[in-house]
Amino acid sequence: MIVVTGGAGFIGSNLLRGLEARGVHDLVVIDRLGQDEKWRNIAKRELAAVVPPEETFAFLDAHAAEIDAIFHLGAVSSTTETDADLIASSNFTLTLKLWDWCCWRGARFIYASSAATYGDGAQGFDDDASIAALAQLQPLNAYGWSKHATDRRIARLVTGDGPVPPQWVGLKFFNVYGPNEYHKGGQKSVVAHILPQIQQTGRAKLFKSYRPDYADGGQLRDFVWVGDIVDIMLWAYDHPEVSGLFNAGSGEARSFLDLANAVFAAMNRTPEVEFIDMPESLRAKYQYFTEARMDRLRAAGYDRPLTSLAEGVAAYVQEYLLQDDPYA
Repeated sequence: MIVVTGGAGFIGSNLLRGLEARGVHDLVVIDRLGQDEKWRNIAKRELAAVVPPEETFAFLDAHAAEIDAIFHLGAVSSTTETDADLIASSNFTLTLKLWDWCCWRGARFIYASSAATYGDGAQGFDDDASIAALAQLQPLNAYGWSKHATDRRIARLVTGDGPVPPQWVGLKFFNVYGPNEYHKGGQKSVVAHILPQIQQTGRAKLFKSYRPDYADGGQLRDFVWVGDIVDIMLWAYDHPEVSGLFNAGSGEARSFLDLANAVFAAMNRTPEVEFIDMPESLRAKYQYFTEARMDRLRAAGYDRPLTSLAEGVAAYVQEYLLQDDPYA
C-alpha cells in the first residue's frame, strides 16, 4: 500500500497516475475534496481509500502492516496565506508527526519541500542539507518558512539526534506546471492563467518588473513540467538506498516572457503581451530569480533528461488545456 497525502491535489494526483501506470493499485489518498471540481483530479484513478485528513493516523495505524511508503504532498500551499498558525500545524507539525510514524512503523517517507525555502535567492539555490547551510536561508513568506523549518528539523534528526525512516527523501519543488492544477485559483501556474486570457483577448498579462536589473517580463523562474516531478518521485521510490534533500526543477531559469511565448507558440498564435501592475502586497516578497541546482540529485543517480520549456508547455496546452477533458 502506498499513501499519498494531498493525493487529490495537483502534484499528488499526477503521482497517483504515474503509480497506477506501473501497475500499483493499492493506492490511498489522504485529502479534502471540498465542494468544487477537485474530485475530478482523481476521477480516473483506481483507489483503495480516500481518507479525510482528520482520520490520517487512525487509518495509518489500522493499516500499518500494509503500508510501504508515504508520499507526503499535502500542505497549505498558498504563498499568500496569512494564517501562520494554520500553516505551522499543517506544514510543519503534521510532517514531523508523519516522519515519526514512518520511523516507528518502518515505512519509507518522501515529502514535498519547496523552492520557497530559498527566499530571494541571495544565498543561491544549492540543496545543501547540512545544518549550517540551511541556517543561512531566509524564506520570504510563512509558507516558505514552514517548509524550511521542516527541512531544518529533519536535518537535525538525521545527524543522530532522533529516529530516521528506512528511506527519507525531501524534494524542493520549483515552479511546477501541468494538468490537474485547475482548483488552485490564484496559485495556478502562469500557463493556466494566461491561456484563457489569450483565448478571450488575444493578449497575455504579465507583471511589470520593479527592479531596474530585470525588464518587464524578464523575471526568471525555474519552470518544471509535472511529468518530470513525478518521474523524480518514482525514481526515488525505486531507489530505497537513496535518502536526502534534493532540488526538483528543470535546472534552467527562463523568463515569464519566454513562458508566455511558448504558450502562444503552442496555440499557433502571434505573441502579444500586456504588462500590468503587481499587487503591492507581493512586491516586497517577490522572487525575481530561481534556478534549481540539480548536481546533488544527479550525483545520487538520477540521470534522466528533463523536459524543455517549449516541449512541456506544448504538451500541457495541446494535450490538456485545449481539450474538452483537461484532466490527467
